Amino acid sequence: MPIITSEYNPPFIFKNGHFSTIYSGLVRTVSGVTQERERITLPDGDFLDLDWSYAKKPSRKVLILIHGLEGNAQRPYITGSAKLANAHGYDVCAINLRGCSGVANTLYRSYHSGATEDLDAVLQHILTLDQYDGLYLMGFSLGGNLSLKFIGEERDLPKALKAVVAVSAPCDLYSSLKQLLLPINYLYALRFKEHLVAKLRIKQQLFPSKISDSDIANIKTLKDFDDIYTSAAHGFEDAMDYYKKCSCLQFLPKIKVPALIINAANDSFLGKACYPHKEAEENESVFLEVPVSGGHVGFYGRRNTTYTEKRALKFFGEI
Repeated sequence: MPIITSEYNPPFIFKNGHFSTIYSGLVRTVSGVTQERERITLPDGDFLDLDWSYAKKPSRKVLILIHGLEGNAQRPYITGSAKLANAHGYDVCAINLRGCSGVANTLYRSYHSGATEDLDAVLQHILTLDQYDGLYLMGFSLGGNLSLKFIGEERDLPKALKAVVAVSAPCDLYSSLKQLLLPINYLYALRFKEHLVAKLRIKQQLFPSKISDSDIANIKTLKDFDDIYTSAAHGFEDAMDYYKKCSCLQFLPKIKVPALIINAANDSFLGKACYPHKEAEENESVFLEVPVSGGHVGFYGRRNTTYTEKRALKFFGEI
């Protein structure tokens, strides 16, 4: 499809990508969302915690939300999306990826950008409820890459899956990594690394034979983390093998479910390869919107409802 011209035009201060990113991640709060937790068992014996919120009236539509790196279902971009969706007649299932619900998962493995088997397990679980005939998927950052990879892989997708929205999606993981390792993103990368290493120390306590103090000491950058833990724990040769196999960019040509990608031009986390213009132009099911502003998951909106929250529902309604 042709590239979509974005209508996002925030107040002046939110035209700054870093301000938008920081405001969304550290300042914004969302109230008025009541979540009910459900724990499901995965095929490998591990578990996922799902946080449900509901429309006022019984609904046949459910929006499945997936957070980003080191996020969870209580992050404002998740609860904000859930609140608006609930108000417009959608039930919402917000996924906490493995180890992200506040409780350590039971296996040595965890979550990563390409773990679509877990997303598939959630969809299959929802279908067994025999309650919904319309499934909609919205992923943020890592969750955006995961969502797009999921619908582009060679699998039989549920007929009930109607549309997907990916916000600030690192479509090429190595391109995104190189951006995060630039000096301008030092504080972001440091924050991510500190959170990841803290969780790895918990893994070390549970699986002392798999990770040593020296391994952890050798994690200086996010790439080191992926070389030492992500790749080893999830069956990849190394970090580069992980990035290559899990980037959604290669799967976009095979997408047949309507999918909207919203990546801001001033997102400092995304490299050039994360803006799939060619893939969108050549696939009628892939829509690409590149607002000038927005930072990384930092799209502002009046009355504490962001542009992407409203844009997603509009897209779903048009399908």
